[in-house]
Amino acid sequence: MANAVIVLDNGAHTAKVGLAHQDEPRVIPNCIMKAKSERRRAFIGSQIEECRDTSALFYILAFQRGYLLNWDTQKTVWDYIFSKDGIGCTLDNRNIVITEPQMNFQSVQEAMLEMLFEEYRVAGLYKTTAADLAAFNYVADSEERTTMQSLNCIIIDVGYSFTHIVPFVLGRRVQEAIRRIDVGGKALTNHMKELISYRHLNMMDESHVVNQIKEDVCFVAEDFKDTMRVHQSEAKRKQVAIDYVLPDFTTVKRGYVRIPGHPREDEEQQQMVPLCNERFTVPELLFNPSDIGIPQVGIPEAVADALQACPWQAHRELLLNILIVGGSSQFPGFLPRLKRDLRALVPDDLEVSLICPEDPVRYAWYGGREIATSPNFDEFLYTRDDYEEFGVHALQHR
Repeated sequence: MANAVIVLDNGAHTAKVGLAHQDEPRVIPNCIMKAKSERRRAFIGSQIEECRDTSALFYILAFQRGYLLNWDTQKTVWDYIFSKDGIGCTLDNRNIVITEPQMNFQSVQEAMLEMLFEEYRVAGLYKTTAADLAAFNYVADSEERTTMQSLNCIIIDVGYSFTHIVPFVLGRRVQEAIRRIDVGGKALTNHMKELISYRHLNMMDESHVVNQIKEDVCFVAEDFKDTMRVHQSEAKRKQVAIDYVLPDFTTVKRGYVRIPGHPREDEEQQQMVPLCNERFTVPELLFNPSDIGIPQVGIPEAVADALQACPWQAHRELLLNILIVGGSSQFPGFLPRLKRDLRALVPDDLEVSLICPEDPVRYAWYGGREIATSPNFDEFLYTRDDYEEFGVHALQHR
């Protein structure tokens, strides 16, 4: 396995990376972080685990608004990933499967090719999107189903910067049916920061901690209006209201939900944030972006709209094969709510079936692994010879 293929699902929040013969990828933060406590040092990728105090963590992201624009940061992170601290091997003379955002800018694509061939000396590359890899993995997974059926599917990718709805008909992406919503994990974390800062404590600089709070306590309300009646009775309020113990980075390394009647040691001295309707109003943005003034529809309406742009013969199978990937799809209650809302928007005689894999974050990477180990992988490759002969422009025609 001297030159096994590297598979890199290069997301805006985390990079999922590993060799094609490995069982699972490493998930590495795709950014550089600086902490107040250690000013001299920048933490790259997984090095953040070595930071003792992650309060007021400052992020330098490679991606701006969902597109790879900060190349110095990306190169620093990639240098770390392809070193002995990262996956333990370099890109030199290897083939790579790498993802890019939907509808990526031509200039960004060219810059990426240039960097991979010139700086990292890759032998060849296969450039694709996370949704394509997820669809490929889904079809490979579903050998037991009739293959024709799973060739028609809708991928909902709830990412960091955007949520994309990408329909596939007969295994091909329907370009004119792709829909994008400008809400992802980043917008949810930022909204949570604003709510907590406005109501309780100023946490505007605490992206890292607030992101953990979001992951620990948020859920999607199946019936939003009904759940909003939480303040009408004490009993209802008790079901939702919690106290979240904030980390102090000496005794409490990571925040947690306080369990009434079972205090941990010196819990009384710790700082706490009381949370109630923030728990479900934050993920609600995925269904109603207009709540924070984004003039766009939510995921269910976007799926219904994407469906209308697909051939009607495929509608039944598309709705039976809706695959949900991406980190922000992991909120409890997300699937039942999406199914309920979708059910109301599509024809009654069509069944709606949502599939959420066990690991929605790494799912696309596994698709990349399937491609990299497939017998005809070499046919997809854009090699260094192609690059030296045709430059960056020929890749568009492939």
